[in-house]
Amino acid sequence: MADALRATHGVPGFHAALDLHLVETSAPLREAQREALAAVAPGVTPAWHERFDGVPEGPLLLVANEFFDALPVRQFHRTAEGWRERMVGLAPDGTLRLALAPGLTPFAALLPEAPAGAEAEISEAGRALAATLGARLRRDGGWALIIDYGHEGSVGRPALGSSLQAVRSHRGADILDRPGETDLSAHVDFAALAAATGMPAFGPVGQGDFLRRLGAADRARSLKRQASPEQARAIDAALARLIAPDQMGTLFRVLAVGDDRSAQPAGFSDTPSDAT
Repeated sequence: MADALRATHGVPGFHAALDLHLVETSAPLREAQREALAAVAPGVTPAWHERFDGVPEGPLLLVANEFFDALPVRQFHRTAEGWRERMVGLAPDGTLRLALAPGLTPFAALLPEAPAGAEAEISEAGRALAATLGARLRRDGGWALIIDYGHEGSVGRPALGSSLQAVRSHRGADILDRPGETDLSAHVDFAALAAATGMPAFGPVGQGDFLRRLGAADRARSLKRQASPEQARAIDAALARLIAPDQMGTLFRVLAVGDDRSAQPAGFSDTPSDAT
């Protein structure tokens, strides 16, 4: 968000008209955001919320950057008897362990046919939030830009595979180890999000293609003109990390959802998908 405010600093009247709201539950991260935003836009006073529902009514320009990947997912395993949801229970020694539900659970009916041993995930929370976002855009107008790592998916058919992972102190960890102290995330199903909004959607497109169309390479060249050799190398490395296919350029994807299907947003060359 600090970069967005820095980039819009020269747009006449934008910061004066801006009513900035951030959804963040972590107190340390809120403080870090407060300091970063104050350094680039001291005239903008942000407000923080625990949930998106707390953001006041009104036209919306929403940026969700690595937000949906942090929402809970339901995991399923295909057995000889059919899909079974993976649950968290207690081992005899009192530690947490994973186990399969003994019978069908409601979300298992949404899953496609697959061979025994297959895995699948559904983000009920992600779909619910996307539906809330779509209702908000229909009522108040605006656009949402969703940037996250994930897959295109297929409407009505959750993708197969298991992507749930845990990271603590920048290293991989067991998903059940030290709950509350470990970051959990899973790949985003963009087709499911777009469909849940019920709004015209553009994309998803790869982050690399999106940033190239926005002129990321030109921006990097401009920054390097005033940079030292060391700074120029850092700019090149940062650009490669964002757009290279073997880094973030392909794994991260970008989806735009808005209330006007005739206005193609910058960075998207696709026609709007018919999510309604």
